[in-house]
Amino acid sequence: MKRKLVALLLAATMIVSLAACGGKKDDTPSSQSSSSSSSSSSSSSSSSSSSSSSSSSSSKTEEKNDPTNGELVNGKFVKTRKITVEVYDRSGKVPADDNVWTDWIKKQMLERYNIEVTYKTVPRWTEKDAINTLLASGDAPDICYTYEYPTIQSYANMDGIIDLNPLLEQYKSLLPNLWAWLGDENIYYDQDPKTGTVWAIEGRRNNTYRINTFIRQDWLDKLGLKTPTTMAEFETAIKAFRDNATKLLGKDAGQMVPFLLTSDVGWTAAPIIESFIDPSITDKELYVTGFDDRKYTVAGTKDAVKVLNKWYNDNLLWKSFHLHGDGDNAGDDLCKAGYVGAFIQNYDYPFRGNEDSINALLAKNVDPNAKFVAINCFQDKNGKYSHYSYSAAGDRKTFFPATNKEPLASLLYVEFISSPEAIQYLQIGEEGINHKVHDNGAIEILTVDDDHVRYNQLGGNNIDLTITCNGLRLSTPELTHLSMALSYAGSAPEDVANAMAVAEKDAISPLHVNVGEIVAESEGSDLTGKRNAGFTQSVICSTADFDKTWDDAMKAYMQSGGKAIQVEREEAWKENFGSKTMLDK
Repeated sequence: MKRKLVALLLAATMIVSLAACGGKKDDTPSSQSSSSSSSSSSSSSSSSSSSSSSSSSSSKTEEKNDPTNGELVNGKFVKTRKITVEVYDRSGKVPADDNVWTDWIKKQMLERYNIEVTYKTVPRWTEKDAINTLLASGDAPDICYTYEYPTIQSYANMDGIIDLNPLLEQYKSLLPNLWAWLGDENIYYDQDPKTGTVWAIEGRRNNTYRINTFIRQDWLDKLGLKTPTTMAEFETAIKAFRDNATKLLGKDAGQMVPFLLTSDVGWTAAPIIESFIDPSITDKELYVTGFDDRKYTVAGTKDAVKVLNKWYNDNLLWKSFHLHGDGDNAGDDLCKAGYVGAFIQNYDYPFRGNEDSINALLAKNVDPNAKFVAINCFQDKNGKYSHYSYSAAGDRKTFFPATNKEPLASLLYVEFISSPEAIQYLQIGEEGINHKVHDNGAIEILTVDDDHVRYNQLGGNNIDLTITCNGLRLSTPELTHLSMALSYAGSAPEDVANAMAVAEKDAISPLHVNVGEIVAESEGSDLTGKRNAGFTQSVICSTADFDKTWDDAMKAYMQSGGKAIQVEREEAWKENFGSKTMLDK
């Protein structure tokens, strides 16, 4: 039934798309002879000539209104086109480039557009380096996506990226789903205001929940502690975990990790850092100093890291956190084994992976009552739980390398993958295998059984295939919200709903300022690496050495390009907004 529904929806979408791109009919009446005494032969000749003229005129009008100049007939390429598409490899249960979902997309693209699709995998957690290597070697897929816009800008400056602006204008009538889903805001989010170039299209987040603090509720209960609502109460809780390791872990007491920090300190301590930022910070200051999404150079961050340094030296943090880089699952494994008391991560992190999620495995292997719950406990100076959410724009950036010889076919792929039918099918899959429908219409995600291994998704809701959509998107916003708490098999819906509410409370929408290219942002020398090193070194040093360690690391960071970015941003702000310190909302 599900396959039939999707087929009908796709067929309906195709009809709309074809209607949008068909040529206009020429309504000019045929020329008639003005002489009533014309012979039959003359009349016939005149009629033939008129018919030919009308046909020619109609044909020319259709050609004029066909942006493909005949490349597409009835919505399909006359000659089969071939494109390659990037897909993240998370080392999941199915090959990222060979599964039910990639097969389905390939079939749809061939039947609908006569386009053959081949997928090219890129490791998720080293995607920045991998994309850089592929672009430098000229081996990048025709369709690429990344979270790292500076990478795109760097290669655009070397003529390595296609400017999408003229293509988007030329083929807009063929891309109704892309425009309906992303709109001008996302499509032109990164458009250079001076040159008009569009190097990438920003994906859309259908929910903007970002990050949460999680704590073991069952440990709080065992120790008779209330759920922390302030930093002081949080510190009391993790100290209690440390001091009661034997009671909580028995013979494994030596494995106790009261609070799990990772080598990406700016992310796994984000709510702490953001609580130290002045709530009245100006848009200008945040733009100039907040160019790094970990808020490394924003005023207040040093004070937050000083707290982490104290906790580290008080044996409240994972001692070897700095030895485990991106893509290392050691931290997750500690959580799943039941050794961790609290951590900070994506708003839904303990529920991801369904039956293999942190919470599901805790309940299965440690204690039926064991689970992490989301809490708000880091207040700013005004007593609010201020933290940044995501914006609806600013997700993955889809771009076409200059080696792409099939830009129209590539755009049609992005058009198809942005259709509501494709997104919904990829996200919820097959009824009875990937999901079930409740009486109220809500969609509940199921764990895929061993008989349907190829139906396992590529990330939650097949996020690695729905490249223009991050977050559940069903037929209506109401159905989407109703279904979100049921989207994690193996986790209690009430825990998911709580995590959503916690992430939403006092959330701040991020600032977006588009003043064109900031050249220094693509010229820095491994600023991400220096930032991460500065964070970790400042956490693990002695409390006596903290100030010197932080200041030295910050000096090296600023000398490596951080200062140049701030100076250029300051100048760009002045050029565009003058003496303003706040933007009009």
